[in-house]
Amino acid sequence: MDAGMISTEMIEPLKQGLFRRIWTASLLSNTGRMIQGVGAGWAMVEMNGTPEQVALVQTALTLPITLFALPAGAIADIYDRRLVILFAIIASLVGSILLSIAVFGGHVGPASLLLFTFLVGSGMALFGPSWQASVGEQVTPALLPSAIALNSVSFNIARSFGPAVGGVIVAWAGVAAAFIAAAVCYLPLIVVMILWKRAREIPRLPPERLVEATIAGLRYVLHSPRIRTPLWRTFSAAFAGTAIAALLPLIARDILHGDSRIFGLLLGAFGVGAVLGGLALASLRAKLSTEAVMRLCSFGVAAMAVVVGSSRSELITSLALAVAGAGWLISVAICNISIQLTAPRWVAGRTLATFQAATAGGIALGGWAWGRAATEIGLSGALYASAALLVAVALILGRWMPMPVVKVEDKEMSAQRKELSARLALTPRSGPIAVEIDYRVAPEKARRFYILVQQLQRSRKRNGARSCSVARDIRDPWIWRERYVCATWLDFLRQRDRPTVKEAQIQQEVAALHEGPGPIRATIMLERPIGSVRWKEATPDHGLLPVEPSGVSTP
Repeated sequence: MDAGMISTEMIEPLKQGLFRRIWTASLLSNTGRMIQGVGAGWAMVEMNGTPEQVALVQTALTLPITLFALPAGAIADIYDRRLVILFAIIASLVGSILLSIAVFGGHVGPASLLLFTFLVGSGMALFGPSWQASVGEQVTPALLPSAIALNSVSFNIARSFGPAVGGVIVAWAGVAAAFIAAAVCYLPLIVVMILWKRAREIPRLPPERLVEATIAGLRYVLHSPRIRTPLWRTFSAAFAGTAIAALLPLIARDILHGDSRIFGLLLGAFGVGAVLGGLALASLRAKLSTEAVMRLCSFGVAAMAVVVGSSRSELITSLALAVAGAGWLISVAICNISIQLTAPRWVAGRTLATFQAATAGGIALGGWAWGRAATEIGLSGALYASAALLVAVALILGRWMPMPVVKVEDKEMSAQRKELSARLALTPRSGPIAVEIDYRVAPEKARRFYILVQQLQRSRKRNGARSCSVARDIRDPWIWRERYVCATWLDFLRQRDRPTVKEAQIQQEVAALHEGPGPIRATIMLERPIGSVRWKEATPDHGLLPVEPSGVSTP
C-alpha cells in the first residue's frame, strides 16, 4: 500500500495521552481475548471433544454478543461507562483465572469449559457498547472518525498476531498458561480505566429502567433512517462478504493443499490487510464520498473472492486476502463511523449495540450459508457466489439506501429548555401526557409546513413520543394542529431534553412559518386525570398546586 494513503490525520488521536493509554491497553486486552480463544479451543481438543464441541468454543465466545447486545447498550447509556467497562473486563479476568485453576486441577470438562468461555464472552459482550460509546469522550469530535478506525486497527492487530502468540504459549507451557496469559493481558486496561478521571454530567432526570431503555433504543433506531441505513449495509456486507473468512481453513486445505502453517499465513495476510486498510481510511474518506468508499470496498472484496477461488498460488492468494481484509475493515468501519456521528450521547450505546448485533448476525448467518453453499456447489463456487452477491448488494442497496452524509455536529445536543410549571400535582409515572400545538400558517406555505412537520414528528417519535398526528381546520385553512402523546410525565420531560441541534433547527423552521396575531399556542394535558379529581365536594382537591403555568410555545 502506498505510504501516501496513510494520512497523518489517522494517527492524530494517538497524540492525545488519554486515548493513547486506553488504545494501548485495549490492544493487549484484544490480544488476551484471542489467546483465550486459542487456549479454549485446544483444551477442547485435548479432551477429545467432538468436532461439534470444538466448534462450540467459538460459539460460546461470540453468542453472548448477539444475545446481550441490546441490554448491554442500554446499560452503557444508563450507567457510568467507565465502571461498566471495568466490570466487564474484571468478569473476563475472573473467567480466565477460574479456567486456569480448573485446568491445573484437572476439574474441567467440555461442559464446564464451554460455561467458563461463555462467561468470558458475556463480559466482552457487556464491554463492547460501553467501549465504543466512550471513544467520543476520549478525543475531540473532529478526531472521532480516526479514533474509531484506530480501534478497528487495534482489534485486527490482535486478530493477526494473537492466535499465533496463543499457539506458541500452548505449545511451550500448556493450556492453563494460555488462560493465565489472557488474564494478564486484561490487567493494563483495568488499571487505565481505574486511573481515568472521566467527567460525568449529572443528569437532570432519573435514569431509565433497563427494559424501558432497551425499548427506547429500538424505537430510536426504528425512526432514524440515518441509523437504519448503515445497519442494513453492515448486515448485508457482513453476510455477503464473510465467505472468505468463514471458508479460510478449507481454502488452505482444499484449494492450496496446505497445512496449518498455510492457514496461519492466510489468516495473518487477511489481518495485516485489515490493519493497512484502517490506516488508509482517513485518506479515502477525504477523497471519496462515504457511498463511493462502500461500493469500492464491496467491488474490491468481490474481486478478491474470485481470485482466491481461482488461485493455486500461496503468494497470490495471500495478496488477495490482504486486499480483501482491507476492504472488509474499511466497509465495517465506515458504517461504525456513520452511526457514531449520528447518534446523540443519550442513546449512543444502544445504537452501537444494534450495530454490533447486525455485524455479528451477518457474520453468523453468512458463515452458515456459505458453508452450506460450499457443500452444495463446491468451495470455488461458493466464493464466486459471494462475489456476485457483494456486487449486487453494492449496486442495489447503494441506489436504494445510499450511505448518509453525516457531520460531527449533527449529534450535538441542543441547549436545555427551561423548566415547565404545572398546577396539577404530577408524579414521574403520571400519564399519558397529550400535547397539542396550534399554528397559523399562510396557505401558500402549507406544503413547506407539512413537509417540515413530518420531519419534526419523526424526531419526536425517536425521542419518546407516540401517536403523532397533524390536522388542518376544514373551516379555516390557516389553522393547523400538531398532536403527540408521551406515556408518562417523565417520558415527556425526557423527550423535551433529547433533541439534537439539527432537530431543534427543524422545530425552529416550523415555528418560523407561524403567522400571528398571537404566539404559537401549546396545550399540555394529562389524559385519564382520575387521580387529580376529588369525587366528594367536601374533599379538598390536593391535585392543584398554587403555581402559575409558564408560557411554553413549543414543548
